[in-house]
Amino acid sequence: MPSKDSNPGRLGIKSKVWIVDENGKVVFGAGRLRILELVAEHGSIHAAAKVLKMSYRAVWGKIKATEDRLGQTLVRRKPDGARRGGSELTPFATTIMDGFRQLQTVIEKEADLLFLNAFTSDLDREPTSRSVIQ
Repeated sequence: MPSKDSNPGRLGIKSKVWIVDENGKVVFGAGRLRILELVAEHGSIHAAAKVLKMSYRAVWGKIKATEDRLGQTLVRRKPDGARRGGSELTPFATTIMDGFRQLQTVIEKEADLLFLNAFTSDLDREPTSRSVIQ
């Protein structure tokens, strides 16, 4: 039986979205999106890795795996010839990031609506003897 403090109105749903290839391997998701956002913000894979508290190799590996699975370059060296280099996103990277954000937003809104339709009316009612697990 629920406690007096329980408030079904505060329940919600969380979901994660990611894109996989035909073998079920991750192509793109929230983690890859965050990596690319940080590369764009800081201008380097090394700086992005530092913020994420990951090794450069791990971050580069995720970028490379996504590039290989998509057959497109996401990150390239800055063409300015600076000694220490740096990285920038390709236009394709920006396109996939925008598309993923849109997809994620739509899915989250739909999941919220499905949750409300499926559970809210039942959660707002007082428990009956049928709904209590014995």
